[in-house]
Amino acid sequence: MGYMYTEDLWIHLKKHENKEDAIPMKKYMRDQFEFFGMRSPVLKESFKAFIKEKGLPHPEELSSFLNEAWAKPEREMQYAGLTIADKLKKHMTKSDIEWIEYIIVNKSWWDTIDHIAKNIAGYYFKKFPEEIVPVTERWIATKNIWLMRSAILFQLGYKEKTDKELMAHIIKETKYEQDFFIRKGIGWALREYAKVNEDWVWEFVHSEELSPLSYKEAIKNINKTKQPS
Repeated sequence: MGYMYTEDLWIHLKKHENKEDAIPMKKYMRDQFEFFGMRSPVLKESFKAFIKEKGLPHPEELSSFLNEAWAKPEREMQYAGLTIADKLKKHMTKSDIEWIEYIIVNKSWWDTIDHIAKNIAGYYFKKFPEEIVPVTERWIATKNIWLMRSAILFQLGYKEKTDKELMAHIIKETKYEQDFFIRKGIGWALREYAKVNEDWVWEFVHSEELSPLSYKEAIKNINKTKQPS
């Protein structure tokens, strides 16, 4: 399959190009990426038709496919890459952290990072829990904001299985970062965990020196009776 699979996908998506819609989509992403101009329902249906015709890459080809998809200028190719990664992630091996890190640090923006953190890195760490501490420690040490945000957010879907001690540690290691996406991510992680452990989050945000943004985001949905009038 290899390279031709990626090219076939690109050709297939380009058939649905909408240059008029591409303009505001590019602007919304601060002109960082090109777009075919495919709105989400169109992209979803087009991709579904492609998979029905061509199938999925072999799991062993996923890494090279993602490299090729990330090399394409159109953002829809990265979105399609993430969808394929989701469909093949059950086959992940421990060494696949390499391509996970690659798609985090290349063409990075919140639209892909948040999906990768929750759905791909989060799945990887469930499958290989022994990798959580060494990998997240390395991510934090890099000072790359997208690796740090991924370390903060990977437990978003864990609910009651969230390791709150680990989350607290990661937040303490990153809370003084000035970057908006780090501070927003801290608040998001805490707000999500508050859905299953509101008391712990309330106590944590009042015992730690968080940025105003992180604090505001963290308590957004907490029972108002806990909050001062």
